[in-house]
Amino acid sequence: MKMLVNVILPIEPFNSMVRDGSVGEIIGRVIDDIKPESIYFSEQDGSRGAVMVVEVPDASAIPSIAEPWFLNFEAHCEFRIAMTPDDLKRANLSKLAEKWNGVHA
Repeated sequence: MKMLVNVILPIEPFNSMVRDGSVGEIIGRVIDDIKPESIYFSEQDGSRGAVMVVEVPDASAIPSIAEPWFLNFEAHCEFRIAMTPDDLKRANLSKLAEKWNGVHA
């Protein structure tokens, strides 16, 4: 399944890695290992951040995606399942609406 992974990189240790010149090599190794379909770097809540699209065969693959960010950058990672339009069509929303419409707890 596809997942969106939101990575928030705190100011430290990232600044120290920029200063000592190691950040590019480490990020390159992390990206090479994770092999995201795409990755974009941006600001997030005043910190550096990245958003990746990754293919996750099952939940046991999540640590191999998160740990490089946790261990190298003390990052915060959020995982969200991503649906394509075809996935949404296969969800059969009209059938779910029939089943749950008007049901109140």
